[in-house]
Amino acid sequence: MSIPITRPYFGQEEKDALAVPLETGWVVQGPRVQEFEARFRELTGAPHALATTSCTTALHLALQVLGLGGGDEVVIPSFTYVASANVVEQSGGVPVFVDVDLATFNIDPAAIEAAITERTKAIMAVHLFGLVADMAPIVALARRRGVALIEDAACAVGSTLDGQHAGTFGDFGAFSFHARKVITTGEGGMLTVADDDAARRAGIMRSHGAEISDLERHSRGAFALGDHEVVGFNYRMTDLQGALGVVQMGRLAELIRRRQAVAARYDAALATLPGVEIPAVPRGAEHTYQSYVVRIAPEARMARDAVAMALQDRGVATRPGTHAVHLLAYYRRKYGLGEADFPRALDADRTSLSLPIYPTMTVEEHDYVIANLSDLLGEP
Repeated sequence: MSIPITRPYFGQEEKDALAVPLETGWVVQGPRVQEFEARFRELTGAPHALATTSCTTALHLALQVLGLGGGDEVVIPSFTYVASANVVEQSGGVPVFVDVDLATFNIDPAAIEAAITERTKAIMAVHLFGLVADMAPIVALARRRGVALIEDAACAVGSTLDGQHAGTFGDFGAFSFHARKVITTGEGGMLTVADDDAARRAGIMRSHGAEISDLERHSRGAFALGDHEVVGFNYRMTDLQGALGVVQMGRLAELIRRRQAVAARYDAALATLPGVEIPAVPRGAEHTYQSYVVRIAPEARMARDAVAMALQDRGVATRPGTHAVHLLAYYRRKYGLGEADFPRALDADRTSLSLPIYPTMTVEEHDYVIANLSDLLGEP
């Protein structure tokens, strides 16, 4: 049996939706993107939602709107995907890493305040694997210290904490629609924005710095070109992606329900497996399980890497949860960071294991993964 780490779900509706922009010839940013943005605002309750080419470019837009540069600092967790740090570097800023809560893999609120200096421009909270970070103390800290709050919600479409959707706690939220995410447009992202003027500026920067979009320009008369007040980027989502996004949004509740059902079966089967720590879900959190990530603790019969290789030999794909960015060559060398600087992030880097999870996962596939994990890690 061969079981992938994930498998996106597409049906006839997606095929039919893709045919519309092909038939109309409007394949660039247009009406389907607008509809996708509207549905995303409705889902999240965010005042503004701007579709982008990726979560990374959404994060970059947020930093550009904030005017990051000149060595401004952004506090981020060390255990996250490298894009969280890359956008800070690309903006001329300095990523200031802090440790994580090993139970949730999310940023440790208690570690943030000591990392804030007079150069701190923003805090970036990352909602890993579909679980919203502990936002109440982070929001309070950001407000008290007068710094912006950005949410890297790449994994958190549909995720909530105490009924509030990810990406709406701070000034900006950035989401991903990569193929491994809960809903997908292949690639693609969304930026949620709380402030009206910040949203206006993000919209301008998203489209080369143009004051009006292509869709607006064509509705007014295609000959006219808008002015360009700022240097911008081409971070525009296409209507092909927007068409997929609209249909996937309609499936979101069902996709989440199926992922949660798979996660519940994993929880029941793995909770007593020696050396395996199942995902923590704090009270009030709606975990959407973009990834199902366990921790293979040091006392387990086999180390994480050995487990992963053995599962691969048996046809089961796995991944590390993500990486500790302070261990990656660029950041380690530039900032003189060492393994011991963020011990919980180091532990997560070495022990986290993402198991296969997708909406169409069968009971047979699921049982096969569980049986092999139990064979490898159960009592001899």
